[in-house]
Amino acid sequence: MRLILGSKSPRRKELLAGLDIPFDVVDIDADETCPANIQAGDIPIYISRAKARAYAGRLREDDLLVTADTIVWCDGRMLGKPGDATDACHMLRLLSGRTHQVYTGVTLTRADGSMESFVDATDVTFRTLSDEEITYYVTRYRPFDKAGAYGIQEWIGYVGCTALNGSYFNVMGLPVERLWEHLHPEFKNL
Repeated sequence: MRLILGSKSPRRKELLAGLDIPFDVVDIDADETCPANIQAGDIPIYISRAKARAYAGRLREDDLLVTADTIVWCDGRMLGKPGDATDACHMLRLLSGRTHQVYTGVTLTRADGSMESFVDATDVTFRTLSDEEITYYVTRYRPFDKAGAYGIQEWIGYVGCTALNGSYFNVMGLPVERLWEHLHPEFKNL
């Protein structure tokens, strides 16, 4: 069987590589717009399925496609990727001194169109961040490709994260512990 990661994220590629399973990577362009009535963990599941549907017609019989999406959820709303530095600073001020949730939806798709999806959730707490720290992080690390405007594995995670309840890898963008549980046994022959 051939495992395929459908993602543009270098972090997801790095995380999947940590499972010591050979895989290929493909870029998938999909409409990531979701209905307004879905919330929290249902959002990344919806988007990971949209990514899978956008590529599914190209799968061969022995292919297994993995697609994922990660969101940050705070105050009953989703924080996506920031549009610019001002937006990134606004998001980090919103997360400062609080606990928020990170949800990653993962979908495994086969050539016959069958899909298996799951969501993982992690609570992340940041201490109160100063405006200087937020500005430094946004200017230095430019987190414009990250949900919630931060990467837990970057400087802001080192100095700002005071508690994490759940998977650290989920916050990075792929809950590899859960993915391992869902992979076909042929991929887990060690």
